[in-house]
Amino acid sequence: MDERPIGVFDSGIGGLTVVKALRDLLPDEKIFYLGDTARVPYGGKSAITVERYSLEIADMLIEENAKIVVVACNTASSLALPKLEKHLPVAVTGVIRPGARAAVAATRNDHIGVIGTRATIKSGAYERELRALNPDIRISVRACPLLVPLIEEAWLDDELTDRVIVRYLEPLVREGIDTLVLGCTHYPLLIDALSRALGERVKLVDSARNCATAVQELLDRQQLRAPLGTSGGLEIALTDAPDNFLRVAREALQLEIGEVQLREVLHGAAKL
Repeated sequence: MDERPIGVFDSGIGGLTVVKALRDLLPDEKIFYLGDTARVPYGGKSAITVERYSLEIADMLIEENAKIVVVACNTASSLALPKLEKHLPVAVTGVIRPGARAAVAATRNDHIGVIGTRATIKSGAYERELRALNPDIRISVRACPLLVPLIEEAWLDDELTDRVIVRYLEPLVREGIDTLVLGCTHYPLLIDALSRALGERVKLVDSARNCATAVQELLDRQQLRAPLGTSGGLEIALTDAPDNFLRVAREALQLEIGEVQLREVLHGAAKL
């Protein structure tokens, strides 16, 4: 039994979708969430920069006595996970492997689509994980750089957002996918719009929910679960003042968000 918090980080506030899934699945656990809002987004940055930022933010979670670190960011998961696993004194899990496992389990025709930021798609991380699970799998990928700004504008139920989604997804549907991985932690906020565009033809795989399940399995494996009946809670810290998206996330996810702390990025805390 371990009452230390689960440490969760993202490049911004999109990772609160993972926090919501964790709160629903593991209500006894304390969670410390750190959003690197001073340097968001990670999606357009180089691999070496994403590694450096991820190591710096993860070190800050260790300072908060985190018992594990959850990388609630597809870009950081795709580019920095090996460095984090080597560098940190606690176990680390990301969002890509759990999402890939769920997609392989869900597909009926072995043709999976993946959408995400340019950096996530360019990394090829999902293709590697999916093919490691099933070498014969067919994979269609698409970078969708306009979706995050639309989400952060709170245009979750908007005709323009619907049209952008259709524009992005039509080629994947034509290619014959029957399963779509939401390869960005912002995207679960568009689950209704994505469902409208795809209907029942394509099953959606929510990487946030599957990440939460992987965290539960990791805690059980390492005997790190908080005692039953413990008063779980959520603390949120950001590296810059919150913008409108914190309100969007709070309302869309129905998360109880108290006072948000501000933390200065510890430049140079981690070495590549």
